[in-house]
Amino acid sequence: MTFDVAIVGAGIVGAAGAASLSSAGLRVVVIDANEVATGTTAAGMGHIVVMDDSEAQFALTNYSQKLWNDLAPTLPQNSEYEHCGTIWVAADDEEMDEVRRKKDFYASHGVEAEILNETALRKAEPNLREGLAGGLLVKQDSVVYQLCATDFLIEKAKHNGSVVMKGKKAVEISDGGVKLENGALIAAGKVINAAGALASILSPSLKILKRKGHLVITERYPGFVSHQLIELGYLKSAHGKDTDSVAFNVQPRSTGQILLGSSRQFGSEDTEIDYNILNRMAARAFEYMPKLRELSAVRTWTGFRPATPDNLPYIGLIPGFKSVYAAAGHEGLGITTSLGTGELIADQILGRQSMIDASPYSPSRLAAA
Repeated sequence: MTFDVAIVGAGIVGAAGAASLSSAGLRVVVIDANEVATGTTAAGMGHIVVMDDSEAQFALTNYSQKLWNDLAPTLPQNSEYEHCGTIWVAADDEEMDEVRRKKDFYASHGVEAEILNETALRKAEPNLREGLAGGLLVKQDSVVYQLCATDFLIEKAKHNGSVVMKGKKAVEISDGGVKLENGALIAAGKVINAAGALASILSPSLKILKRKGHLVITERYPGFVSHQLIELGYLKSAHGKDTDSVAFNVQPRSTGQILLGSSRQFGSEDTEIDYNILNRMAARAFEYMPKLRELSAVRTWTGFRPATPDNLPYIGLIPGFKSVYAAAGHEGLGITTSLGTGELIADQILGRQSMIDASPYSPSRLAAA
């Protein structure tokens, strides 16, 4: 059987691409060595956030967030989609300068944001410690339980006639299709590499490094946290080149549980919990929210973010191929940008005009670098 499009990777990016392409009438097959959403997607935080590190990053995150808002009314309840908003927490006057800069950037791009002084911050989140300088509230940000959202997108694609091949490991991709570990060739007119942190194994020209992270989830403590809380130092951690870094990053879940992050490590290939990093991450969180010490954690896990040299994903035709595309390298923004990525890839394959300029994400920038 020949498909119009073969997608390698059944994470949320691959699922979004399958849903978009199949809704346009294309015959799509999604191939994954494991189950749906068991790799990078499973390890993520599910924070849907507009970022401002660059115009290109803003364009993709803002576009994708709008797509999430459009999709939200159709998501099942177990996707736990909530507009909790984000508060970027400033510890001192220097970070308040960054709050004002972010506020100005968002205002100039049509995103509502509100500066909170120390009193307003404490009122919004009483469990933060005293003495923090303030913060920036971005109300339109949201959270989602990405595993159920991915299942929803996969089921949507299947409803449109897509085939999902689980437990089938892809070992080679070419302009003719996807070769599986058992030697079978899945013939397809177009191929999309959406294999997350493993994408560069199938497409070595994609410069993607695995960046390990840890997350912790607690028992249920309803009302303990109301917003996604992130220290402004997170941006330095997320986009810095340091081998190891931690930052205060806390997310409320609709279940009453609290998701606690975050850490970043280059050069670590194993999935084992690094207790040194975990302790540093927890200590950082306790600095901002001391009462977290009193809560009970029920699970800790690790995962790998697919990081690129310029912190932008690869979305588009891979140089040297006529019909092999990349949808990979989203680092910590894969959940946010999944829907936008799916639409941009579908636009390119279908020859449609895109809602945003896709050129900043083209894998061809590798050749120019």
